[in-house]
Amino acid sequence: MNLTKMMERIKKHADFDKVGMILCHNGVVRATSRDGRKVKGLRISANHKKLDRIISEQKQKPGIIDIQVELAENKDLEVGDDVMFLVVAGDIRENVIGVLTETLNAIKTSVTDKTEYYL
Repeated sequence: MNLTKMMERIKKHADFDKVGMILCHNGVVRATSRDGRKVKGLRISANHKKLDRIISEQKQKPGIIDIQVELAENKDLEVGDDVMFLVVAGDIRENVIGVLTETLNAIKTSVTDKTEYYL
């Protein structure tokens, strides 16, 4: 996973001159679960067909130029490790912020499966 390379790919997009905002999400492994248990680490897997569909649909939204996603899947991650990078490039903040939020929520609910390991 390399956020710098993701940004470079976006900047090489044929329509990059239309971009007014690039918004990035960097998900990391927390030390506690949502229910308060202490976490040692986690592992995620992903359904790439669903991911491709979601990205394709979100790229059709008004003002969106590109969306890049990288997942640290199928490996044991520790607290503080990067889990997911999501980068959305578009024309104005109202479009980009909304699409980042929708894309992130869709990935979290229908693309990835997470197994947490507890202390």
